[in-house]
Amino acid sequence: MTVILPLTSQVEMSADIPVDLAKSRQPQYGRYLDELVPGQVFEHPRGFTFTASNMLDFARTFMQTNPLYLNRQYAKAHGFSDLLASPQMVFNVTLSLGVQNDSEKAIANLGYYQVQFLRPVSPGDTLRAFTKVLARRDRGADKPGITTIRTVGVNQNDQVVLQYERKILVAWRGDRLPTTPAQQVLTTFPGDNAARVELPLTGESIYPGLTGPNTYFEDFAPGDIIVHANGRTITEEHMALTYGVGNSHPLHFDRIFSSSLSGKMSGEPIVYGGLVFAWLDGLASRDVSEHAVWELGFTEGYHTQPAFAGDTIGAMSRILAAEDLSDTEHYGVITVQLIGVKNVSAAVALDRHGADLFIKEDAKRSLDMDKIPDKIFEIERRLLIKRRPR
Repeated sequence: MTVILPLTSQVEMSADIPVDLAKSRQPQYGRYLDELVPGQVFEHPRGFTFTASNMLDFARTFMQTNPLYLNRQYAKAHGFSDLLASPQMVFNVTLSLGVQNDSEKAIANLGYYQVQFLRPVSPGDTLRAFTKVLARRDRGADKPGITTIRTVGVNQNDQVVLQYERKILVAWRGDRLPTTPAQQVLTTFPGDNAARVELPLTGESIYPGLTGPNTYFEDFAPGDIIVHANGRTITEEHMALTYGVGNSHPLHFDRIFSSSLSGKMSGEPIVYGGLVFAWLDGLASRDVSEHAVWELGFTEGYHTQPAFAGDTIGAMSRILAAEDLSDTEHYGVITVQLIGVKNVSAAVALDRHGADLFIKEDAKRSLDMDKIPDKIFEIERRLLIKRRPR
């Protein structure tokens, strides 16, 4: 159908139309605790089309060194159809697509769980996101509750490329304005509980000169602690980068909103945690993941302190496991604990806090230990990584 509208000169009307304040409205987005009901499924608005330009910009901004995300020729030589989107970009975009419906009213993100990357994302792919509310924990009428949600990113072929769970801390609505109802999905939630990854890998180590010599599978052993040399100072760029992945929570870019809060969250806009994670991942990449051919996923991830513009973050990795694969001689799987610190170098943090850095912050109360103020993030991740060529 073709719609043709003749255009005439536009006449200014505002001075002649009476103002009726009774007709004013204030649309609200996100959900309060009482508006998040287990079993609800939301399809999130907009979607996101990946282009080579925005993929390369993300990889460079977040200091990724794996050529799969930077070099189309390298990616194709290893069996992929095109340049790959960084897993961090896929994760950040999918999470951000869901914020308007599921967490724009959240007080805090309490953790990432069972994040699984199932399919490659390349230029031209378009992701949509769906969320299902799994559980709601009521801690009393005067306290925020905890909601567990499951989110999936689906490509233009209706294939799940990413799935994960997270827990969010959310207040009851009380006497605040109700949120704009989100349209619920009537179809089956597309999450894949029996997940598996099928990758078109060549099994060859091609262009070895584009990567370092000490980050093959054989270079990692359980117990290794790798202190990453560089830090990254975050500036107010973080607000524009939050817009760039589509995150709509005002805590990250609205100073009036962030200053109205109480406690340690009050003041300047807080850096969106997904960006902090992406920078920490990037700081570690040339020491850990530049020979990875796939990010299998990550779990039990927490932002243990907020970050603000002006903070400098650093990272270290501890190797938890190195697994041989019975059906291939070309790859192995390593499990890595990634730790982030702020306003201190990773090397100084390790000297200062030692093994305590690797103990989960949430466990320290039961262990009668103090939490570490320098520590900002912790997560475990699994990588499919190339063996050294023979």
